[in-house]
Amino acid sequence: MALIGWNSVRGIAKHLSRNRSAVCSTCITCKPALQSKLQSVYILQTASMSGSTNDTLYTKEVKGFLDDLYKLVMDEAMVKGTDRAEKVVDFKHPEELKALLGLSIGETGATNEELLEACRKAIKYSVHTGHPLFINQLYCGGDPYGIAGSWVVEALNTNQHTYEVAPAFILTEAFIVEKMKSFVGYKGGDGIFSPGGSLANMFGIHLARFSHEESLNSTGLFNSKRLMLFTSDEAHYSTSKGSSFMGFGRDSVVSIKTDSQGRMMASDLEEKVNECIAKDCIPLCVVATCGTTVLGAYDDLNAIADVCEKHKMWMHIDAAWGGSALLSKTHRSLMSGVERSDSILWNAHKMMNAQVQCSMFLVKEKGLLERCNCGNATYLFQQDKFYDVSYDTGDKTVQCGRKAEAFKLYLMWKAKGDKGFEMQIDKAFDNARYLTEKVRATEGFRPVLPEFQCTNISFWYIPPSLRGQEETPEWWDKISKVAPKIKERMVMKGNMMIGYQPLKYRNMVNFFRVIIQSPALNYKDMDFIVEEIDRLGQDL
Repeated sequence: MALIGWNSVRGIAKHLSRNRSAVCSTCITCKPALQSKLQSVYILQTASMSGSTNDTLYTKEVKGFLDDLYKLVMDEAMVKGTDRAEKVVDFKHPEELKALLGLSIGETGATNEELLEACRKAIKYSVHTGHPLFINQLYCGGDPYGIAGSWVVEALNTNQHTYEVAPAFILTEAFIVEKMKSFVGYKGGDGIFSPGGSLANMFGIHLARFSHEESLNSTGLFNSKRLMLFTSDEAHYSTSKGSSFMGFGRDSVVSIKTDSQGRMMASDLEEKVNECIAKDCIPLCVVATCGTTVLGAYDDLNAIADVCEKHKMWMHIDAAWGGSALLSKTHRSLMSGVERSDSILWNAHKMMNAQVQCSMFLVKEKGLLERCNCGNATYLFQQDKFYDVSYDTGDKTVQCGRKAEAFKLYLMWKAKGDKGFEMQIDKAFDNARYLTEKVRATEGFRPVLPEFQCTNISFWYIPPSLRGQEETPEWWDKISKVAPKIKERMVMKGNMMIGYQPLKYRNMVNFFRVIIQSPALNYKDMDFIVEEIDRLGQDL
Protein backbone atom coordinates (compact mmCIF):
# COMPACT_ATOMS: atom_id res chain seq x y z
CA MET A 1 0.00 0.00 0.00
CA ALA A 2 2.23 2.85 -1.24
CA LEU A 3 1.88 6.47 -0.22
CA ILE A 4 2.34 7.68 -3.80
CA GLY A 5 -0.68 9.58 -5.16
CA TRP A 6 -1.85 11.17 -1.92
CA ASN A 7 -2.23 14.84 -2.65
CA SER A 8 -2.83 16.32 0.78
CA VAL A 9 -2.33 15.80 4.47
CA ARG A 10 -6.12 15.53 4.74
CA GLY A 11 -5.98 12.69 2.27
CA ILE A 12 -3.36 10.92 4.38
CA ALA A 13 -5.52 11.26 7.48
CA LYS A 14 -8.57 9.91 5.64
CA HIS A 15 -6.54 6.99 4.28
CA LEU A 16 -5.31 6.10 7.75
CA SER A 17 -8.84 6.30 9.13
CA ARG A 18 -9.95 3.66 6.60
CA ASN A 19 -6.88 1.48 7.04
CA ARG A 20 -5.94 1.77 10.70
CA SER A 21 -4.65 -1.78 10.88
CA ALA A 22 -2.72 -1.61 7.66
CA VAL A 23 1.04 -1.06 7.81
CA CYS A 24 3.15 -0.44 4.73
CA SER A 25 6.31 -2.51 5.11
CA THR A 26 8.16 -0.50 2.50
CA CYS A 27 7.17 2.96 3.73
CA ILE A 28 5.84 3.29 7.24
CA THR A 29 7.65 0.48 9.01
CA CYS A 30 11.01 1.65 7.73
CA LYS A 31 10.19 5.30 8.39
CA PRO A 32 9.04 5.59 12.02
CA ALA A 33 9.36 9.38 11.94
CA LEU A 34 6.89 9.50 9.06
CA GLN A 35 4.58 7.05 10.83
CA SER A 36 4.60 9.25 13.94
CA LYS A 37 3.87 12.34 11.87
CA LEU A 38 1.02 10.68 10.01
CA GLN A 39 -0.54 9.33 13.18
CA SER A 40 -0.27 12.82 14.70
CA VAL A 41 -2.00 14.28 11.66
CA TYR A 42 -4.60 11.50 11.86
CA ILE A 43 -5.41 12.42 15.48
CA LEU A 44 -5.80 16.09 14.59
CA GLN A 45 -7.82 15.44 11.46
CA THR A 46 -10.23 12.84 12.80
CA ALA A 47 -10.78 14.86 15.98
CA SER A 48 -11.62 17.87 13.87
CA MET A 49 -14.05 15.90 11.73
CA SER A 50 -15.77 14.43 14.78
CA GLY A 51 -16.14 17.80 16.53
CA SER A 52 -14.18 16.66 19.59
CA THR A 53 -13.67 19.20 22.38
CA ASN A 54 -10.06 18.00 22.67
CA ASP A 55 -8.94 19.55 19.37
CA THR A 56 -5.48 21.10 19.73
CA LEU A 57 -2.61 22.20 17.56
CA TYR A 58 -0.18 21.39 20.34
CA THR A 59 0.12 17.63 20.19
CA LYS A 60 2.93 15.79 21.93
CA GLU A 61 4.90 15.81 18.67
CA VAL A 62 4.43 19.54 18.15
CA LYS A 63 5.45 20.35 21.72
CA GLY A 64 8.50 18.15 21.28
CA PHE A 65 9.40 20.04 18.13
CA LEU A 66 9.07 23.38 19.92
CA ASP A 67 11.22 22.16 22.81
CA ASP A 68 13.91 21.06 20.35
CA LEU A 69 13.66 24.33 18.47
CA TYR A 70 14.01 26.37 21.67
CA LYS A 71 17.22 24.51 22.51
CA LEU A 72 18.54 25.01 18.97
CA VAL A 73 17.82 28.75 19.00
CA MET A 74 19.23 29.20 22.49
CA ASP A 75 22.43 27.25 21.77
CA GLU A 76 23.16 28.28 18.18
CA ALA A 77 21.64 31.74 17.75
CA MET A 78 21.68 33.28 21.21
CA VAL A 79 24.71 31.76 22.97
CA LYS A 80 27.04 30.67 20.18
CA GLY A 81 25.88 33.58 18.01
CA THR A 82 27.13 36.09 20.58
CA ASP A 83 30.48 34.39 21.26
CA ARG A 84 33.54 36.37 20.11
CA ALA A 85 35.25 33.08 19.22
CA GLU A 86 32.57 32.39 16.61
CA LYS A 87 32.02 34.05 13.24
CA VAL A 88 29.76 37.03 12.77
CA VAL A 89 28.75 35.51 9.44
CA ASP A 90 29.51 32.45 7.34
CA PHE A 91 29.05 34.30 4.08
CA LYS A 92 27.96 32.51 0.91
CA HIS A 93 27.06 34.07 -2.42
CA PRO A 94 23.36 33.81 -3.39
CA GLU A 95 23.50 30.85 -5.78
CA GLU A 96 25.68 28.82 -3.41
CA LEU A 97 23.41 29.64 -0.49
CA LYS A 98 20.31 28.62 -2.44
CA ALA A 99 21.84 25.19 -2.93
CA LEU A 100 22.84 24.89 0.73
CA LEU A 101 19.42 25.92 2.02
CA GLY A 102 17.60 23.53 -0.31
CA LEU A 103 14.45 25.61 -0.23
CA SER A 104 11.40 23.52 -1.14
CA ILE A 105 7.78 22.87 -0.17
CA GLY A 106 6.19 19.54 -1.06
CA GLU A 107 2.59 18.39 -1.39
CA THR A 108 2.82 16.64 1.97
CA GLY A 109 4.32 18.07 5.12
CA ALA A 110 7.93 17.68 6.19
CA THR A 111 9.04 15.80 9.31
CA ASN A 112 9.95 17.64 12.46
CA GLU A 113 13.60 16.81 11.90
CA GLU A 114 13.44 18.32 8.43
CA LEU A 115 11.89 21.45 9.92
CA LEU A 116 14.62 21.64 12.55
CA GLU A 117 17.25 21.25 9.86
CA ALA A 118 15.72 24.17 7.93
CA CYS A 119 15.95 26.27 11.10
CA ARG A 120 19.50 25.08 11.74
CA LYS A 121 20.59 26.18 8.26
CA ALA A 122 18.84 29.54 8.58
CA ILE A 123 20.73 30.20 11.82
CA LYS A 124 24.07 28.98 10.45
CA TYR A 125 24.00 31.16 7.35
CA SER A 126 22.45 34.27 8.88
CA VAL A 127 24.39 37.27 10.13
CA HIS A 128 24.70 37.01 13.90
CA THR A 129 23.79 40.56 14.81
CA GLY A 130 24.22 39.77 18.51
CA HIS A 131 27.94 39.16 18.00
CA PRO A 132 29.83 42.04 19.65
CA LEU A 133 31.72 42.72 16.42
CA PHE A 134 28.60 43.19 14.31
CA ILE A 135 29.11 46.95 14.16
CA ASN A 136 27.69 47.39 10.69
CA GLN A 137 24.29 49.04 11.25
CA LEU A 138 22.34 51.23 13.66
CA TYR A 139 21.01 48.11 15.39
CA CYS A 140 22.48 44.93 16.80
CA GLY A 141 21.34 41.63 18.30
CA GLY A 142 18.51 42.02 20.73
CA ASP A 143 18.54 42.18 24.50
CA PRO A 144 17.72 38.80 26.17
CA TYR A 145 14.77 40.28 28.06
CA GLY A 146 13.55 41.91 24.87
CA ILE A 147 13.72 38.52 23.16
CA ALA A 148 11.65 37.07 26.01
CA GLY A 149 9.08 39.81 25.51
CA SER A 150 9.01 39.06 21.79
CA TRP A 151 8.29 35.39 22.50
CA VAL A 152 5.27 36.36 24.60
CA VAL A 153 4.01 38.73 21.91
CA GLU A 154 4.47 36.18 19.11
CA ALA A 155 2.80 33.39 21.10
CA LEU A 156 -0.28 35.50 21.83
CA ASN A 157 -0.41 36.89 18.26
CA THR A 158 -2.86 39.71 18.81
CA ASN A 159 -3.43 43.05 17.15
CA GLN A 160 -2.63 46.25 19.02
CA HIS A 161 -5.71 48.22 17.93
CA THR A 162 -8.36 47.80 20.63
CA TYR A 163 -8.42 47.12 24.35
CA GLU A 164 -10.94 44.40 23.54
CA VAL A 165 -8.38 42.13 21.85
CA ALA A 166 -5.13 43.30 23.50
CA PRO A 167 -5.94 44.54 27.02
CA ALA A 168 -2.58 43.86 28.68
CA PHE A 169 -0.59 45.16 25.71
CA ILE A 170 -2.72 48.30 25.29
CA LEU A 171 -2.06 49.27 28.90
CA THR A 172 1.63 48.45 28.53
CA GLU A 173 1.94 50.69 25.47
CA ALA A 174 0.19 53.54 27.30
CA PHE A 175 2.59 53.12 30.22
CA ILE A 176 5.68 53.19 27.97
CA VAL A 177 4.34 56.23 26.11
CA GLU A 178 4.10 58.11 29.41
CA LYS A 179 7.56 56.92 30.42
CA MET A 180 9.20 58.13 27.21
CA LYS A 181 7.27 61.41 27.22
CA SER A 182 8.73 62.14 30.64
CA PHE A 183 12.25 61.93 29.19
CA VAL A 184 11.32 64.14 26.22
CA GLY A 185 9.64 66.71 28.45
CA TYR A 186 6.14 66.72 26.95
CA LYS A 187 3.69 67.61 29.75
CA GLY A 188 0.60 66.35 27.95
CA GLY A 189 0.55 64.82 24.54
CA ASP A 190 0.28 61.30 23.26
CA GLY A 191 2.19 58.62 21.41
CA ILE A 192 2.05 55.34 19.62
CA PHE A 193 4.42 52.62 18.48
CA SER A 194 5.08 52.71 14.76
CA PRO A 195 6.27 49.98 12.35
CA GLY A 196 9.64 51.61 11.82
CA GLY A 197 11.32 54.98 11.96
CA SER A 198 10.63 55.97 8.36
CA LEU A 199 6.88 55.69 8.87
CA ALA A 200 7.14 57.53 12.19
CA ASN A 201 8.80 60.44 10.38
CA MET A 202 5.88 60.41 7.96
CA PHE A 203 3.52 60.52 10.95
CA GLY A 204 5.18 63.77 11.99
CA ILE A 205 4.79 65.31 8.53
CA HIS A 206 1.19 64.05 8.33
CA LEU A 207 0.32 65.76 11.62
CA ALA A 208 2.08 68.93 10.49
CA ARG A 209 -0.16 69.10 7.42
CA PHE A 210 -3.31 68.35 9.44
CA SER A 211 -2.39 70.92 12.07
CA HIS A 212 -1.89 73.52 9.33
CA GLU A 213 -5.21 72.82 7.59
CA GLU A 214 -7.49 69.99 8.70
CA SER A 215 -9.56 70.09 5.51
CA LEU A 216 -6.58 68.85 3.49
CA ASN A 217 -7.32 65.36 4.83
CA SER A 218 -10.52 65.50 2.75
CA THR A 219 -9.74 67.79 -0.18
CA GLY A 220 -6.11 66.86 -0.77
CA LEU A 221 -3.40 69.25 -1.91
CA PHE A 222 -4.95 70.26 -5.23
CA ASN A 223 -6.21 73.71 -4.23
CA SER A 224 -3.55 74.43 -1.63
CA LYS A 225 -0.51 76.61 -1.93
CA ARG A 226 2.63 74.53 -2.14
CA LEU A 227 3.64 73.19 1.26
CA MET A 228 7.37 73.02 1.89
CA LEU A 229 9.40 70.74 4.15
CA PHE A 230 12.89 71.49 5.45
CA THR A 231 15.59 69.09 6.58
CA SER A 232 19.37 68.99 6.60
CA ASP A 233 21.62 67.57 3.91
CA GLU A 234 22.67 64.96 6.50
CA ALA A 235 19.10 63.90 7.31
CA HIS A 236 17.66 60.43 6.75
CA TYR A 237 16.20 59.79 3.31
CA SER A 238 12.76 58.99 4.76
CA THR A 239 11.74 62.66 4.64
CA SER A 240 12.33 62.77 0.90
CA LYS A 241 10.68 59.39 0.32
CA GLY A 242 7.80 60.33 2.59
CA SER A 243 7.19 63.58 0.73
CA SER A 244 6.77 61.57 -2.46
CA PHE A 245 4.56 58.97 -0.79
CA MET A 246 2.34 61.61 0.83
CA GLY A 247 1.84 63.71 -2.29
CA PHE A 248 4.05 66.71 -1.50
CA GLY A 249 6.63 65.65 -4.08
CA ARG A 250 10.37 65.38 -3.54
CA ASP A 251 10.87 68.89 -4.92
CA SER A 252 8.95 70.19 -1.91
CA VAL A 253 11.77 69.14 0.40
CA VAL A 254 14.37 71.88 0.90
CA SER A 255 17.85 70.72 1.86
CA ILE A 256 19.49 72.86 4.54
CA LYS A 257 23.27 73.20 4.76
CA THR A 258 25.15 71.64 7.64
CA ASP A 259 28.25 72.82 9.47
CA SER A 260 31.57 71.00 9.71
CA GLN A 261 30.11 68.63 12.34
CA GLY A 262 27.07 67.76 10.21
CA ARG A 263 24.56 69.90 12.15
CA MET A 264 21.79 71.85 10.45
CA MET A 265 22.66 75.54 10.13
CA ALA A 266 19.80 77.60 11.54
CA SER A 267 20.99 80.62 9.54
CA ASP A 268 20.56 78.73 6.27
CA LEU A 269 17.18 77.44 7.45
CA GLU A 270 15.99 81.01 8.05
CA GLU A 271 17.24 82.05 4.63
CA LYS A 272 15.56 79.12 2.83
CA VAL A 273 12.27 79.68 4.66
CA ASN A 274 12.23 83.33 3.58
CA GLU A 275 12.95 82.29 -0.01
CA CYS A 276 9.94 79.96 0.05
CA ILE A 277 7.69 82.67 1.45
CA ALA A 278 8.86 85.03 -1.31
CA LYS A 279 7.77 82.38 -3.85
CA ASP A 280 4.30 82.30 -2.25
CA CYS A 281 4.89 78.82 -0.80
CA ILE A 282 3.98 77.81 2.74
CA PRO A 283 6.82 76.70 5.05
CA LEU A 284 5.12 73.77 6.79
CA CYS A 285 7.55 71.62 8.74
CA VAL A 286 11.18 71.30 9.77
CA VAL A 287 12.56 67.80 10.37
CA ALA A 288 15.51 68.17 12.73
CA THR A 289 17.84 65.25 13.43
CA CYS A 290 19.37 64.01 16.66
CA GLY A 291 22.00 61.49 15.67
CA THR A 292 22.41 61.62 11.90
CA THR A 293 22.83 58.29 10.14
CA VAL A 294 26.43 58.73 9.01
CA LEU A 295 28.18 61.38 11.11
CA GLY A 296 26.02 61.08 14.22
CA ALA A 297 25.36 64.82 14.43
CA TYR A 298 22.85 66.43 16.79
CA ASP A 299 21.12 69.48 15.33
CA ASP A 300 20.86 72.59 17.52
CA LEU A 301 17.23 72.15 18.58
CA ASN A 302 16.85 75.51 20.30
CA ALA A 303 18.08 77.43 17.27
CA ILE A 304 15.75 75.45 14.99
CA ALA A 305 12.83 75.90 17.40
CA ASP A 306 13.36 79.67 17.29
CA VAL A 307 12.96 79.65 13.49
CA CYS A 308 9.92 77.36 13.68
CA GLU A 309 8.18 79.54 16.26
CA LYS A 310 8.91 82.69 14.27
CA HIS A 311 7.34 81.27 11.10
CA LYS A 312 4.67 79.11 12.80
CA MET A 313 6.14 75.88 11.42
CA TRP A 314 5.76 72.39 12.85
CA MET A 315 8.98 71.05 14.39
CA HIS A 316 9.49 67.29 14.15
CA ILE A 317 12.62 65.58 15.46
CA ASP A 318 14.06 62.42 13.96
CA ALA A 319 15.79 61.02 17.03
CA ALA A 320 15.67 57.44 15.79
CA TRP A 321 19.36 56.91 16.50
CA GLY A 322 20.39 59.58 18.98
CA GLY A 323 17.25 59.87 21.11
CA SER A 324 18.56 57.41 23.67
CA ALA A 325 20.97 60.09 24.90
CA LEU A 326 17.95 61.35 26.85
CA LEU A 327 18.38 58.38 29.19
CA SER A 328 21.81 59.63 30.29
CA LYS A 329 22.31 62.55 32.66
CA THR A 330 25.76 62.96 31.13
CA HIS A 331 24.69 63.10 27.49
CA ARG A 332 21.08 64.36 27.43
CA SER A 333 22.37 67.92 26.93
CA LEU A 334 22.97 66.89 23.31
CA MET A 335 19.18 67.20 22.94
CA SER A 336 18.72 70.49 24.75
CA GLY A 337 15.47 72.05 23.52
CA VAL A 338 13.78 68.74 22.68
CA GLU A 339 10.71 69.76 24.70
CA ARG A 340 10.10 72.65 22.27
CA SER A 341 9.36 70.25 19.40
CA ASP A 342 5.85 69.29 18.27
CA SER A 343 6.64 65.63 17.63
CA ILE A 344 9.53 63.21 17.86
CA LEU A 345 10.56 59.76 16.65
CA TRP A 346 12.67 57.55 18.95
CA ASN A 347 13.79 54.05 17.95
CA ALA A 348 14.33 51.77 20.94
CA HIS A 349 15.63 49.06 18.58
CA LYS A 350 18.73 51.11 17.97
CA MET A 351 20.89 52.31 20.85
CA MET A 352 18.54 50.85 23.50
CA ASN A 353 19.07 47.44 21.85
CA ALA A 354 15.44 46.28 21.66
CA GLN A 355 14.37 43.84 18.95
CA VAL A 356 13.60 45.24 15.51
CA GLN A 357 11.17 46.93 15.26
CA CYS A 358 10.54 49.10 18.29
CA SER A 359 9.81 52.65 17.13
CA MET A 360 8.01 55.23 19.24
CA PHE A 361 6.27 58.32 17.85
CA LEU A 362 5.40 61.02 20.39
CA VAL A 363 3.38 64.19 19.87
CA LYS A 364 2.97 67.18 22.18
CA GLU A 365 -0.75 67.82 21.55
CA LYS A 366 -3.13 65.28 23.03
CA GLY A 367 -5.98 64.15 20.78
CA LEU A 368 -4.27 65.20 17.56
CA LEU A 369 -3.42 61.64 16.51
CA GLU A 370 -7.08 60.55 16.67
CA ARG A 371 -8.43 63.65 14.95
CA CYS A 372 -5.94 63.30 12.13
CA ASN A 373 -6.19 59.55 11.57
CA CYS A 374 -9.72 58.58 12.60
CA GLY A 375 -11.29 56.28 10.01
CA ASN A 376 -14.67 55.70 11.69
CA ALA A 377 -14.44 51.95 11.20
CA THR A 378 -17.60 50.99 13.09
CA TYR A 379 -16.88 47.27 12.90
CA LEU A 380 -13.84 47.86 15.14
CA PHE A 381 -14.20 51.11 17.03
CA GLN A 382 -17.80 51.14 18.24
CA GLN A 383 -18.42 53.91 20.75
CA ASP A 384 -21.03 51.95 22.74
CA LYS A 385 -18.72 49.14 23.90
CA PHE A 386 -18.97 47.87 27.46
CA TYR A 387 -15.54 49.25 28.46
CA ASP A 388 -13.74 52.61 28.32
CA VAL A 389 -13.08 52.99 24.57
CA SER A 390 -10.60 55.80 25.14
CA TYR A 391 -8.03 53.01 25.51
CA ASP A 392 -8.55 51.85 21.90
CA THR A 393 -5.59 52.96 19.77
CA GLY A 394 -6.48 51.97 16.21
CA ASP A 395 -7.68 55.44 15.24
CA LYS A 396 -4.39 57.01 16.31
CA THR A 397 -2.48 55.63 13.35
CA VAL A 398 -2.78 55.28 9.58
CA GLN A 399 -2.78 51.50 9.67
CA CYS A 400 -4.91 49.13 11.74
CA GLY A 401 -2.65 46.12 12.22
CA ARG A 402 0.19 46.66 14.70
CA LYS A 403 2.30 44.28 16.73
CA ALA A 404 2.49 44.76 20.49
CA GLU A 405 6.02 46.16 20.29
CA ALA A 406 5.84 48.00 23.61
CA PHE A 407 5.85 44.83 25.69
CA LYS A 408 9.40 43.80 24.80
CA LEU A 409 10.67 47.29 25.66
CA TYR A 410 8.68 47.19 28.91
CA LEU A 411 10.25 43.87 29.90
CA MET A 412 13.74 45.20 29.12
CA TRP A 413 13.16 48.40 31.06
CA LYS A 414 11.69 46.55 34.02
CA ALA A 415 14.75 44.25 34.10
CA LYS A 416 17.31 47.08 33.83
CA GLY A 417 15.58 50.01 35.49
CA ASP A 418 16.32 53.61 34.53
CA LYS A 419 19.82 53.28 35.97
CA GLY A 420 20.61 50.18 33.94
CA PHE A 421 19.68 51.89 30.68
CA GLU A 422 21.67 54.98 31.67
CA MET A 423 24.75 52.84 32.29
CA GLN A 424 24.25 51.11 28.92
CA ILE A 425 24.11 54.43 27.04
CA ASP A 426 27.07 55.86 28.96
CA LYS A 427 29.12 52.77 28.16
CA ALA A 428 28.42 53.14 24.42
CA PHE A 429 29.58 56.77 24.48
CA ASP A 430 32.66 55.82 26.50
CA ASN A 431 33.63 53.07 24.03
CA ALA A 432 33.18 55.56 21.19
CA ARG A 433 35.46 58.05 22.95
CA TYR A 434 38.13 55.36 23.40
CA LEU A 435 37.92 54.29 19.75
CA THR A 436 38.23 57.90 18.59
CA GLU A 437 41.43 58.31 20.60
CA LYS A 438 42.75 54.99 19.27
CA VAL A 439 42.08 56.06 15.67
CA ARG A 440 43.80 59.41 16.19
CA ALA A 441 46.87 57.74 17.71
CA THR A 442 47.32 54.92 15.16
CA GLU A 443 49.42 55.35 12.02
CA GLY A 444 47.42 54.97 8.83
CA PHE A 445 44.09 55.98 10.40
CA ARG A 446 42.48 59.36 9.90
CA PRO A 447 39.18 60.40 11.55
CA VAL A 448 36.62 62.00 9.25
CA LEU A 449 35.76 64.60 11.92
CA PRO A 450 37.91 66.09 14.69
CA GLU A 451 35.18 65.22 17.22
CA PHE A 452 32.10 62.97 17.13
CA GLN A 453 28.89 63.84 18.96
CA CYS A 454 27.31 60.39 18.92
CA THR A 455 28.71 56.85 18.82
CA ASN A 456 29.22 56.63 15.04
CA ILE A 457 32.99 56.79 14.58
CA SER A 458 34.09 57.35 10.98
CA PHE A 459 37.61 57.19 9.57
CA TRP A 460 39.77 56.42 6.57
CA TYR A 461 42.37 53.68 6.59
CA ILE A 462 45.47 54.55 4.55
CA PRO A 463 47.52 51.44 3.70
CA PRO A 464 51.34 51.60 3.89
CA SER A 465 51.68 51.86 0.09
CA LEU A 466 49.75 55.16 0.06
CA ARG A 467 51.20 56.84 3.14
CA GLY A 468 53.38 59.92 2.78
CA GLN A 469 52.18 60.67 -0.76
CA GLU A 470 50.73 63.88 -2.15
CA GLU A 471 46.97 63.79 -1.68
CA THR A 472 45.94 64.36 -5.29
CA PRO A 473 42.54 63.43 -6.77
CA GLU A 474 44.19 60.25 -8.06
CA TRP A 475 45.41 59.45 -4.53
CA TRP A 476 41.92 59.91 -3.11
CA ASP A 477 40.53 57.70 -5.85
CA LYS A 478 42.83 54.93 -4.64
CA ILE A 479 41.76 55.56 -1.03
CA SER A 480 38.12 55.17 -2.12
CA LYS A 481 38.82 51.54 -3.05
CA VAL A 482 40.44 50.62 0.28
CA ALA A 483 37.36 50.36 2.51
CA PRO A 484 35.33 48.20 0.07
CA LYS A 485 38.24 45.75 -0.32
CA ILE A 486 38.86 45.47 3.41
CA LYS A 487 35.10 45.03 3.96
CA GLU A 488 35.10 42.13 1.51
CA ARG A 489 38.03 40.49 3.27
CA MET A 490 36.55 40.84 6.75
CA VAL A 491 33.16 39.45 5.68
CA MET A 492 34.73 36.47 3.93
CA LYS A 493 36.86 35.89 7.03
CA GLY A 494 33.71 36.32 9.08
CA ASN A 495 35.17 37.79 12.26
CA MET A 496 33.80 41.35 11.99
CA MET A 497 31.31 43.48 10.05
CA ILE A 498 31.75 47.24 9.61
CA GLY A 499 29.99 49.53 7.14
CA TYR A 500 31.49 52.10 4.80
CA GLN A 501 30.17 54.89 2.59
CA PRO A 502 31.17 58.12 0.84
CA LEU A 503 29.73 61.59 1.41
CA LYS A 504 29.88 62.94 -2.10
CA TYR A 505 28.46 66.38 -1.37
CA ARG A 506 31.33 66.85 1.10
CA ASN A 507 33.82 65.42 -1.41
CA MET A 508 34.56 62.56 0.97
CA VAL A 509 35.42 59.20 -0.59
CA ASN A 510 34.57 55.85 1.05
CA PHE A 511 35.37 55.68 4.75
CA PHE A 512 34.58 53.23 7.54
CA ARG A 513 31.67 53.94 9.88
CA VAL A 514 31.85 51.99 13.14
CA ILE A 515 28.59 51.89 15.10
CA ILE A 516 29.11 51.54 18.85
CA GLN A 517 25.96 50.36 20.61
CA SER A 518 26.24 46.72 21.73
CA PRO A 519 26.35 46.51 25.56
CA ALA A 520 28.88 43.67 25.16
CA LEU A 521 31.58 45.86 23.57
CA ASN A 522 34.68 46.84 25.56
CA TYR A 523 38.06 48.55 25.10
CA LYS A 524 39.69 45.32 23.88
CA ASP A 525 37.13 45.18 21.08
CA MET A 526 37.98 48.77 20.13
CA ASP A 527 41.66 47.79 19.93
CA PHE A 528 40.79 44.75 17.82
CA ILE A 529 38.78 46.83 15.34
CA VAL A 530 41.77 49.05 14.57
CA GLU A 531 44.31 46.23 14.59
CA GLU A 532 42.22 43.94 12.37
CA ILE A 533 41.59 46.64 9.77
CA ASP A 534 45.33 47.29 9.70
CA ARG A 535 46.05 43.56 9.23
CA LEU A 536 43.51 43.22 6.44
CA GLY A 537 44.80 46.28 4.60
CA GLN A 538 48.57 45.93 4.94
CA ASP A 539 49.11 44.69 1.37
CA LEU A 540 46.74 47.07 -0.43
